[in-house]
Formats: sequence, structure tokens, C-alpha cells
Amino acid sequence: MRLRHADGSTVHLGYCTNVHPAEDLAGILAQLDTYAVGVRRALDADLLGLGLWLAAPVAAALAADPAARRRLRHELTVRGLEVVTLNGFPYAAFQAPVVKGAVYHPDWTTPERLGYTLDLARVLADLLPEDAARGSISSLPLAWRTPWDAGRADAVRRRLDELAAGLAAVERETGRTVRVGFEPEPGCLVESTGQARRLLSAMDMDRLGICVDLAHLACAWEEPAEALGRLRAAGLPVVKVQVSAAVEADDPAGSAEALRRWVEPRFLHQTRAAGCATVDDPADPAYAADDLDAALDARLPGPWRVHYHVPLHAPPEPPLRSTVPVLRAALAALYAGPVAGCDHLDVETYTWGVLPAARRPRTDAELAAGIAAELAFARAELLALGLATPAEVPA
Repeated sequence: MRLRHADGSTVHLGYCTNVHPAEDLAGILAQLDTYAVGVRRALDADLLGLGLWLAAPVAAALAADPAARRRLRHELTVRGLEVVTLNGFPYAAFQAPVVKGAVYHPDWTTPERLGYTLDLARVLADLLPEDAARGSISSLPLAWRTPWDAGRADAVRRRLDELAAGLAAVERETGRTVRVGFEPEPGCLVESTGQARRLLSAMDMDRLGICVDLAHLACAWEEPAEALGRLRAAGLPVVKVQVSAAVEADDPAGSAEALRRWVEPRFLHQTRAAGCATVDDPADPAYAADDLDAALDARLPGPWRVHYHVPLHAPPEPPLRSTVPVLRAALAALYAGPVAGCDHLDVETYTWGVLPAARRPRTDAELAAGIAAELAFARAELLALGLATPAEVPA
């Protein structure tokens, strides 16, 4: 969906398809019909944006085959779908039975991560609508925090230089600009905006920047306006925003039974106590655990925020709640001013399949309806900030 900011710029709102398991072109086309078309119709939208996730093998195949890229673009167009952003964080097998720490590999010390991301850029350049100002790709924030040493830091610097050069080459060849945003995430080398400022401010800011995931921002216990101001002061552009919410527990000890219902085997659910915002290392074990069961066993002090993406429109039952207030504050900081803070927004709730059983969709139709409800929620929040839909903007 497209909205219009007061400065006249288009803000693209869509949903991320990493919630779906397809990892080849045939499967991706099938998921468009199974989910995306139904979501668009439920929203009564002429055009629906997708934050497409392409696993590394299909990204490589598409990057090598112009005819396949043209086919994918055609299939999107005839279904009323558009793509301005790709999710390049998971490399492959993101909906496998067990993912956990595997999602952080290969990392930015490796040529595989560089090659994958440049494949995505080549694909995206051909998928972009003609009137899109640019494309964006979200990626992991360099690496998991351990192990880390000078040799790995040097390797990352080389990869980021090569990435910027590769993106420039894509622009020369296609005439389309694609930027990559590194996404701070709990447990990674870059978890907070302060770490982003320290570790990423020397990169090419014309082509590289930050993807702000609002659930991750909440888990770092950062105040949204201050965090975004920190990025602006460092010259780090926000190239993409993932509209997401995490689980919050004011009294973890008293909520332990409720929290245990959210423990599951597929994804990491890094947990942060509020004190993590007062120390240099948000992953300090006095305030942090790398999964929810570990936090419960360690009896971290409360309150907690848990890296568990929850449907925006359907918060957990009390005594738990979601971090939607952080989401609202961040959107206000990004879009209430005279200039839009970012033009690419992606609703990214990839955890529908591992929600507690009573909250989990039972059919494809229920999943599509849930995604549509999230997008309707996000659209309403943005309209409340004064963004207009195209129908409300004079031609």
C-alpha cells in the first residue's frame, strides 16, 4: 500500500514474506496466490506491497536469469503486488523446524553473505516499480557478538566496502538505486543505536544505512526519539523500518507461567531486562539472556522485553502485553515532522507458526486474515499521524 507524507514523498507499506517457507520460484509464486492476493483483497487495496524474502539459492538463480526476473515481475504485477524492499537477513531455511542461531550465518565476515546481498540487489533493481525512488534490502547487523576479534572486524570492513562498490555497479548497469540497511538485533554485534553509531558510522552512507526493527528497538529499552536522533546525529540513514512489536512482562517472576507458554524450539527469543539500557553492553548477563527459557531459568530482574514478534493488532493476554506503545512513539518520531524519516515500511511478524497454540492460525485463510489485520492496524497508525492514502491526495 502507498501513503503520502506531507513533504509529497511516497511511503510504501507492505508485509514481509519471511513468514512463508517457500524457497524456490514455483513456491514463491504459489504463496502469492495463497496469501498475498487474499491479503490485498481483504484490505480492499488496488496495490499491496511485499517485503519479499528470497532464500540464497533462488536469489542466485534469479540474479543469473533476466528472463526469470521478468517473469517474477510480471507475476507480481498481474496480482496487484509490488516490491520495493527485500528481506536479506535470513540466508535460507528460515521456517525450518529449528532455526535459532543459524539465522546469523553466514555473516558479514564471509564472501557468501556479500554474494547473496548483491544477488538480491540485482534482482530488486528489476522488480522495482518504475515510479519507485529506490529499493532497500535489510540485512543482519554484521554478526553474532561472539566470537569477535580484529581479524573478523577487518574482514567486515572489506565486505562493506565491496558491498558499496557492488551496489554502485548495480546502479550504473540498471539506473536503479538500491540501499542496504543493517538491522540491529538483540545478541548481535550491533544491538543498540549506540553500537550502530560506534561500529557503522564509517561506512558509505549513500548506499548503506540502518534498518530499524521496532520490536528490536523496544527490546534494547531505547527511547525511540532519542534512538532515532542518535542515528541522525551520526549521519546513519534509516533506509527501512520493520513495523513489529515484542512481548513485555512487568513482573517476570509473577508471569512465569504465562511466559513459559511462549517458549518454543524454532527461533531465538532474546530477553532483555530494563537495566540493559544503562550499560555499554546490552547483552550483559546481569540483564540479558539469549533465549526466553534461559531468562526464566536465570530469573533476570524485571521488567522484561522478549524478542518475540507478536501480531500488531492482537497483544498477548494479561499479565503480558506488547510493545505497541514503543512502535507508536517511533512512528511519530519518524513521520510527524516535515520530512519523512523513511519511505519503506514492512510489517514483519514471522512468528505466526510458533505462537502459543490458542493464538496460532489453523488454516491458510486464517493466516492471510491475520496478516491483513496487521496491515490495517499499521495503516491506521500511519493515517493517525497525518499520512494520506493516494486517494486522498490530489493528482
